[in-house]
Amino acid sequence: MHEHGLCRKLTADDAMQMHALEKLCFSLPWSLEQCRLSFMKPAFAAFGLFSAQHVLFAYLSLYHVADEMEILNLAVVPEKRRQGHGRFLLTTALQVGQKIGLQKVWLEVREHNSAARALYASCGFRVEGRRKKYYTDTGEDGLVLVWTTSS
Repeated sequence: MHEHGLCRKLTADDAMQMHALEKLCFSLPWSLEQCRLSFMKPAFAAFGLFSAQHVLFAYLSLYHVADEMEILNLAVVPEKRRQGHGRFLLTTALQVGQKIGLQKVWLEVREHNSAARALYASCGFRVEGRRKKYYTDTGEDGLVLVWTTSS
């Protein structure tokens, strides 16, 4: 355990807690089945932070193919936000990515999610594109952000 809790790679056994965090954090959460099935995909990985009571309170999921990574979700329970947990997971993923030779990391973020956009910008991500009306629940645009090893 350290200041951010216990950090470990998630497995299909964590799908229930992952789904609970999805429902708490996102307006379009992954279903429990989507959470379970994601672990069967070779390109998928997820890392989580757990409390001393073994409760998942933050996680980052990603796809990794060749020299690229896509950040799928970064979730932190509301009461633990703005304490560096999301930054810890993101910077850890970027550091590991650099060590294994990743050239590019990308993600999509809601245009109006200023907290997430500020975090990503501070970690070296830049806006590379826009997906009009990407989020079906609000019709909000999705911004495509990119981080490269030269960032």
